[in-house]
Amino acid sequence: MIPWMIHQRKLARQRDCRIVGIQFKDAIASVLTNLKAGYSIENAFREARKDMELLYGKKSLIGGHLNKICKGLKNNIPLEKLLFTFGNESENPDIQEFAGVFAVAKRSGGNMTDIIGRTIGVISQKIEVEKEIEVLISAKRMEARIMNFVPFFIIFYIELTSRGFFEPLYHNVFGIVLMTICMVVYVAAYLLSEKIVNISV
Repeated sequence: MIPWMIHQRKLARQRDCRIVGIQFKDAIASVLTNLKAGYSIENAFREARKDMELLYGKKSLIGGHLNKICKGLKNNIPLEKLLFTFGNESENPDIQEFAGVFAVAKRSGGNMTDIIGRTIGVISQKIEVEKEIEVLISAKRMEARIMNFVPFFIIFYIELTSRGFFEPLYHNVFGIVLMTICMVVYVAAYLLSEKIVNISV
């Protein structure tokens, strides 16, 4: 039960990481629009928070992170430091790389509009590739999940039609050891199938 919960939490973190990456692309697109409208970079992020709350809601992942950034700016924390924190908390490599590039550009006086525009392009391309991969492997992922349930269906069917068939496997040492090995093999096969169908870009 505990390994299963740990695995599900890992999958949930990966899902949140992908979602916040997509939302981050829209957020910095809003920042770029605000910069072109004449806002400072800090105010551009403040306005982006309002846009993202309208687009995704106040309880969205990006809404929560941008809210932390705005609170940090109110407390005079440098924006680059807040972006580093955002990247570490989200565990998204795109956000972490953007934070690093942003910090260097701000120190050296780089063109923020150009940098953010390029970042949007890179993230957009990555998202498109992920979508294409998702379409290509969606059928295989469904097949893998069906196959993962087949052993349980077989056991349920045999137990339903031939009661007592598995009794010898649960009341002696050899049977317990054999079923334990089978369970370990099944879990390993399940984890392997999940790893195969979850391709990261």
